Amino acid sequence: MASQHRKPRSAGARVAGIRTPALATAALTSVALLSQTANAAPSDDGKPSLEEVEKKVDDLYRQAESATEKYNAAKEKTTKQRKRTDGLVDDVAQRTQKLNEAREELGSYAAAQYRTGASAPDTAAFLLADTPQDYFDQNQLMSRLTDRQKGAVDDYVTERSATMKQRQEATESLATLTDAQNDLKVAKAAVQKKLGEARELLSRLTAQEKARLAAIEKQRQEEAARKAAELARQQAAEQAAARQESGGASAGTGSSSTAPSTSGSGSGSGSGSEDPSYATKAEKALAFARAQIGKPYVWGATGPDSYDCSGLTQAVWKAAGVTLPRTTYDQVNAGTTVPLADARPGDLIFFYDDVSHVGVYIGNGMMIHAPKPGAYVREESVFYDGESGIHSVVRPA
Repeated sequence: MASQHRKPRSAGARVAGIRTPALATAALTSVALLSQTANAAPSDDGKPSLEEVEKKVDDLYRQAESATEKYNAAKEKTTKQRKRTDGLVDDVAQRTQKLNEAREELGSYAAAQYRTGASAPDTAAFLLADTPQDYFDQNQLMSRLTDRQKGAVDDYVTERSATMKQRQEATESLATLTDAQNDLKVAKAAVQKKLGEARELLSRLTAQEKARLAAIEKQRQEEAARKAAELARQQAAEQAAARQESGGASAGTGSSSTAPSTSGSGSGSGSGSEDPSYATKAEKALAFARAQIGKPYVWGATGPDSYDCSGLTQAVWKAAGVTLPRTTYDQVNAGTTVPLADARPGDLIFFYDDVSHVGVYIGNGMMIHAPKPGAYVREESVFYDGESGIHSVVRPA
């Protein structure tokens, strides 16, 4: 997990926005353009307007992605519980074998006593007793046992107690496993329901309406790209200022053509230079991420042929030797939070108040992520759903 590299953070922290008024102006302009393009007037026949359909579809995809993360958590819990249950069942089997061996040894003593005529009734009563320990507490029987026999009795009582305890734990674990499996079914049904509703809405659109939706999406992407470029310029300016303040001592670190893609000015290094160890891991992670571009989003998938959002980021950092948790809810706590302006390639970008989406930052305001059902792993602006959609930035190693 490489937890030794991580610092404690608050799971609810959100990143600060970009410090420029230009983006606010651009955002307002984009809103006006979208309003004009979409023509939101409701239809006379009671059908929802194009914007209403678009918003509903987007909401359904968001809800499906949130349900996907719950599914992932339930699946992970089920897997762990099944492993624990299997271990308990195996342990019960081993302890039962030991219990049988202890019982056989006591049986041999009983047989010997019977042959010699010594205390056969007491031994028979012991073997048939529901609570042998109570019977052994009677001095009359214990005084007739040799040290070896007493040891055998002790072993039997110990194994019987341990076996009964393990059987109880196994029973409880099986019940917990059943609950986890039920949670998994519920989460899976929730995802399928949301995706089905979204597909149903989209299927009702005419070809003209679909074209208009595509035009709106294109405008959004263009606006997101402008914001990404602004972030890249801001990061480059802050890096240049940090290098200047350090008297050029770190000029060799940030002088490459990829300077806008890296930022260490606010990472706590004190000099603006990036941690070589992190940069090396991030380079491996991003190489893997780029190789996944074009693969389909499939909810609950962790590769290698398809991914959901957290499945992709987990696989990306695994390629660099860092183990991340399965879900966005856990990944957001698996590192150090940094401001958006200080994001470096390899950092994880989380979205929405419920932390239901994640992508991996590649520099210049861009990321690689598995967006949503029906889409493919791709490069996209971190502002693909607006600046307000960004929850936090986490450095995982």
